[in-house]
Amino acid sequence: MKTFATLAELSALVGQHVATSEWITVTQEHINLFAQATGDYQWIHVDVERAKAGPFGAPIAHGFLTLSLIPRFFESAITVTEARMGVNYGLNKVRFIAPVPVSSRLRAQVKLLASDPIDNGGRQQTWEVTIEREGSPKPVCVAESLARQYP
Repeated sequence: MKTFATLAELSALVGQHVATSEWITVTQEHINLFAQATGDYQWIHVDVERAKAGPFGAPIAHGFLTLSLIPRFFESAITVTEARMGVNYGLNKVRFIAPVPVSSRLRAQVKLLASDPIDNGGRQQTWEVTIEREGSPKPVCVAESLARQYP
């Protein structure tokens, strides 16, 4: 966990790798709950027996499940003491590069691409989030995530 006293202190790191999150294990329960929440019951995610015979040899997580873990990755990677509130502002780019088989361990590398002033003394930050799967030579997802933080 990297701790910064102020948004200005964090903003000084534009263009740099800032932190690495803790590992998260994606379980079949996570996948099933995500399917229930979104209505996406495609067999490659939720039919364990059929997925074992499929192209990946096991069920895989939904791409959007992987993407939805970004807030958890940030929670374990970075804190700004003066920030009283942060909000997800959206995404610019997202690529799902490789599958996430059930029981995969994921973590994120976060690089601060931009930090721009916004109203009420806040900052809008643009982050490159590279989500890695333990043991995989390439990332499973790369996303450009926008967040707003306010003191």
